[in-house]
Amino acid sequence: QVQLVESGGGLVQPGGSLTLSCAASGTWFRDYAMAWFRQTPGQRRKFVAHITSGGITEYVDSVKGRFIISRDNAQNMLFLQMNSLKSDDTAVYYCHRVIGDYWGQGTQVTVSS
Repeated sequence: QVQLVESGGGLVQPGGSLTLSCAASGTWFRDYAMAWFRQTPGQRRKFVAHITSGGITEYVDSVKGRFIISRDNAQNMLFLQMNSLKSDDTAVYYCHRVIGDYWGQGTQVTVSS
C-alpha cells in the first residue's frame, strides 16, 4: 500500500525558509519519480518540482533558484527546501507519486508578515 505523509508546513515571514518532508511507505520509494505540487483555494493543483529515481530534478520557473527538491532513498523520504519565500508561495503543498497518481494529505504553507 502506498502512503505519503507530508510535514513541515507552517507560517513563515517573506524572505524566510521552510523545509517540507514527505514520508513514504514501503521499499518502492527508491524506484519511483516523485513530485511536489501546491494548491490555493479555488485553483487546481499546480506542479512545483519533480525528481527522478536517479535524482534528476525539474522545477516550475517561479521557484527555480529558490526551492530544492531532494530525496533520501534509504529513509524513504522526499524533501522540498524552500528559500526566499514569497506571499505567492502560500498554498497547501502535496507530495505526489506520479506513477499510480498517489497523493499525500497536504501541508499548509503560509508566507505572511
